[in-house]
Amino acid sequence: MNFLLVLIALVFVMFIVIVVMYLRLKNKMKNKDVMRIEKLRKDTSQNGFSMEVFYQRLYVRFLKTPFLKRYLLKIRRRLEINNIDDEFKTRNDSAKIVFKALCIIVPLTIAVIVITNKNLLLMAIILIFELFIVDSVTDGMVDKLDNNLLNQQIDFFAAMRHSYHETNMVGEAIYSTAQDTEDVEISRQAEKIYEILNSQDPETDLEKYYDIAPNNYIKEFAGISYLTQEFGDRKVDGASLYLKNLENITQEMQIEILKRDKLNYTFQSLSIISIVPMLLLEPLKNWAISNFSFTKNFYLGKQGLIVQVLIMIATFICYILIRKLKDNGAVKRVQDEQNPWQEKLYRKPIVKKFVDQFIPKENTKESRKLKKLIKDSASKTRVEWLYVNRLVIAAVSFVISIIFFIVLHQMQINYIYTQPTADYDLIGEMSTAQTERAMETTLKHNAIIDKLKGNTGADLATVEKTMRTSKEYRDATDEEIEKNAALILDKLTTVNKEYLKWFEVLMGMAVAFIGYAAPVLLLKFQVKMRQMEMEDEVMQYQTIIMMLMRLERVDVEMILEWLGRYADIFKEPINKCLNNYESGAWEALEEMKEDVTYQPFIRIIESLQTAVEKVPIIEAFDELDADRDYYRDKRKESNERLISRKGMIGKAIGFSPMVVVFVGYLIVPLVLIGMTSMMSSFDSLSSMAE
Repeated sequence: MNFLLVLIALVFVMFIVIVVMYLRLKNKMKNKDVMRIEKLRKDTSQNGFSMEVFYQRLYVRFLKTPFLKRYLLKIRRRLEINNIDDEFKTRNDSAKIVFKALCIIVPLTIAVIVITNKNLLLMAIILIFELFIVDSVTDGMVDKLDNNLLNQQIDFFAAMRHSYHETNMVGEAIYSTAQDTEDVEISRQAEKIYEILNSQDPETDLEKYYDIAPNNYIKEFAGISYLTQEFGDRKVDGASLYLKNLENITQEMQIEILKRDKLNYTFQSLSIISIVPMLLLEPLKNWAISNFSFTKNFYLGKQGLIVQVLIMIATFICYILIRKLKDNGAVKRVQDEQNPWQEKLYRKPIVKKFVDQFIPKENTKESRKLKKLIKDSASKTRVEWLYVNRLVIAAVSFVISIIFFIVLHQMQINYIYTQPTADYDLIGEMSTAQTERAMETTLKHNAIIDKLKGNTGADLATVEKTMRTSKEYRDATDEEIEKNAALILDKLTTVNKEYLKWFEVLMGMAVAFIGYAAPVLLLKFQVKMRQMEMEDEVMQYQTIIMMLMRLERVDVEMILEWLGRYADIFKEPINKCLNNYESGAWEALEEMKEDVTYQPFIRIIESLQTAVEKVPIIEAFDELDADRDYYRDKRKESNERLISRKGMIGKAIGFSPMVVVFVGYLIVPLVLIGMTSMMSSFDSLSSMAE
């Protein structure tokens, strides 16, 4: 009773406090300044529906959703580069991309569930596949924004030429062009570059900007603008060197845009085409069973499930290959996670001790080889993270394989226990009456199988003896018992053999080994992809050298610094050369020449060696203009051949799942099973005739 009184008193006191606070807040809201701000808010508030407000609210909602948060932050990290210091637009674009991806994935998920509701395994695998579709869709949307920025840069540089002719001042030309352009993304980048050029320490601020610049071409523009403002412009063949450098950058961007457009056109819809056949597996199976009943044993048994899984694995591989074929630039993207799940898992003492047993010892040949592979692939993963990936994938692959084999055996047993037992025509289905009689036969067989299950030594006589003593066949004739005994023995033999076998465990280990090797194979694949980009990178080096070689106070070390800033494939040898440059320029360049094997880059190194001691830089690269014209034409031609070759390979890979589904899952089973059934029928007729 006392406790109740105290509780009532506390509630009453809290009520009084709330009333007092409300009255004080009400008086405060009558303040003139507060009322004026409230009036302004009401006058400027937008009536009706606003998509921007909608996306801002969606962003907050997505950020609180565990599954969507990962994709949202992944997209945001890429968009932050384009939307410098614009939090509103970054959130707006991020939420818009995720929302559009959901508009695609949700109806697709519903369609998958409706089509595959009777096949839970197929449904689960396709739903997992949708995760890759989400990645593909979101990456495509972000790539579209990157391509739009490149197109905006071309228009911006064209307008820059006119502004520079009028002002003859780099900073003023950039600022005026940024104010006049309607393209928000490039305008924001240009304003940032203008702020850097007019800051107290432009060189330091420019180095910071290089780390967040959206592409190399905007880096080149910022760098050459700074050098021109610092050392002044000069005339070359009667034209401005600064404007000529802008023209070189523009030509590089045009080649890149043309390449991307052709790749997008060649590979459009191929990713979806490679996945669609998976949705046809269930309809094709239902159609085949309804029209050709003799295929039930295949499609509803473990053979059909094995073929389904193999088709889905092949489809997955084709899908990944198509994405890699289309997007060579993807190998340059690096993860910027500082604390991924691999690191969190590795920090656990037990896991760390176990993983360290597999990591190669320091300073061994295997360790050096692995670290070189990671560097060559431009991956930011650490050796510890790599082995966490390998071991986790191996363990998951082994467990899934064993579960799959167990499911196969259980599926075959369930098929024997649930399928009607009857002789019927090759074409068409049984009638309702026939199905009911066949199920009655199956139930009788099941009763006998349950009594003899596990008896691997049972023979036909044992089955007949058990049947005669059972209530199901108490009144059956000898002919009926003999006829059904053979069927029951066949079913019993199958049921007794459906258990996990030793060779299936070995197969699971083999799958685990493949999973263990997969991360390293992926790194090797990325190295091969990077080698395809060597020509583009060397062409970019030539553009950089052409922009720098005619500027005053430019030496070999500055050229190396610029090359290292934009390098990707050859970043390691260039940085190593810069570190050793003070101890001997010629020797450092000679060591770099020994570290690389790509001949066009070796020629650049030899020209740099010539410029160190013998001749000025402009003379060392005096043939670069002519060579660059040749290599530009060669590059265009090689791009055409590369895109054409990729297109043929991509179409072959993209349509392979469709061919495999119709040939391997429909035509071949129909022909083989049909021929086998017909031969069995002919044998039965022949024996009856005799």
